[in-house]
Parts: sequence; C-alpha cells; structure tokens
Amino acid sequence: MQGVAGEGILIAAGGRAILLQLANPAIGHGVADHSHFAARPLDRLNGTLSYVYAIVFGDADLAAAMTARVNQAHGPVHSADTTPPYDAFTPALQLWVAATLYESATDLHRRLYGPLDDETADAVYREYSRLGTSLQVPPQLWPADRSAFRRYWNEQLASLTTDAATRAVAHDLLHSRTAPLWYRAALPLARLITAGLLPPHVRALFDLPWSARHQRRFDRVLGGIRLIYPRLPRLVRHWPKNHYLRALHASVPAPVV
Repeated sequence: MQGVAGEGILIAAGGRAILLQLANPAIGHGVADHSHFAARPLDRLNGTLSYVYAIVFGDADLAAAMTARVNQAHGPVHSADTTPPYDAFTPALQLWVAATLYESATDLHRRLYGPLDDETADAVYREYSRLGTSLQVPPQLWPADRSAFRRYWNEQLASLTTDAATRAVAHDLLHSRTAPLWYRAALPLARLITAGLLPPHVRALFDLPWSARHQRRFDRVLGGIRLIYPRLPRLVRHWPKNHYLRALHASVPAPVV
C-alpha cells in the first residue's frame, strides 16, 4: 500500500472523496453544521492527509497521536435533533469515509498506472482498512475482500443524495473566495478533475456542469498527467507525504519513556 498511498498525485482525488462523503446525508449534514469550508477550505484536506499519512507511514506513536486528534475533533460532531441525525463516531459513517479514501485513491492510481496485480491489490485493500479500524470501525464491518467491497460500494452509491445544505458545502469547497491565492488559482482545474472523477450520477447530485467539451478537457488533462507524472523522480512524487510527516513529527510530542 505504501507505494500507492505515497503518490502525491492522489491528492487530486481528494475532492472526489470529499464530495462522495458529503453525499451521505448524515456525513454531509455533520460537515455542514460543524465544519468551516467557507472560511478554512483547506482544513479538511489537511486533516485527512495528516491522518492517512500517519496511519500508513507513521510509527505506532504517531498513528496513536493522530487517531486521538481525529477523535477529539469528532467529539462535538453529533446531533439527535436534526434530519438526518448524525454522530461522527458512528462506525458505518466512518466506514464510508474510509471507503471513499480507498476507492478514490485506487481509482486515480488505476487511471494513471493501469490496474494492480491481484496480490498487490489485495494487500492495498487490506492495509486501507486501517483507516477505518484505527478509529471506531470494527474489523468485521470492513468488507471481507475486494469483491465484497465492490458490492458494498455499489449499494452505497445507489443510496447517495444531496440537498441545499450539502450542495452549499460542496460549492464552498470548489469555489472558495477566502483560500490562499495559489489555491484559488488551482480551483478551475480542481473542479474539472473532481467532476471528471466522480460517478456521473453523483456529479449530477451536486449540479456540477458536464458536457462533451468538459469530457475532452478532462481526458486531455488526465492524459498529460499520465504521460508526465510517472516519469518524475520518486522524491518529487512523494514530496507531499514527506512534507506532512515532517510536520506531524514536529507537532507531536515525543513519548515519555
């Protein structure tokens, strides 16, 4: 899994994963009520990347520290008086979040590198389960194998929906006016890639425009990435992972022995 998860280009699938999460009504309303995409659009992405890199590449102390940090952030995220009710500690919701991270990363990796062999794909699948089971997802809740995951995935896709609140969160993510200048400059490309990677019916749920012209642009962008990115030195391709790990190690106190 580390060879897959360490590829920095997979961050480009982050918007896809977030929108798939938002299309689960309980997650979407939890984010709408307790997150601040409009004011701090990078927070969720940075938090997710920090957690993924800590779980996959960090030692036990770093992984435990990040798990505790995520649990602390999830503490206030609950409501029994809304429709739908939600609680960030619900295992089924955490399973869906982890599933979107796994499926989005491996989908983009496949588009760029081609399919993994079965042995590698199975290993990647097993390791990605840790993104959920390191929190509140019981191991038996994670689908037993890739075939079971595909059935689960298709069932979940069929149940996704959006409303004005969750569409507004997605809009804030993809049309931020308060993010750093470099982020805003990258948003047109991010919107194209996010929309292009989404299943068509989920794209429609968020009212994301799509046409034959959009598809041609998306295909050209993906073709250019496929041509250039795999030829970059590994140090460049894995720079985001190394950057986040350095920052995490600097922010987490050393254990007392």
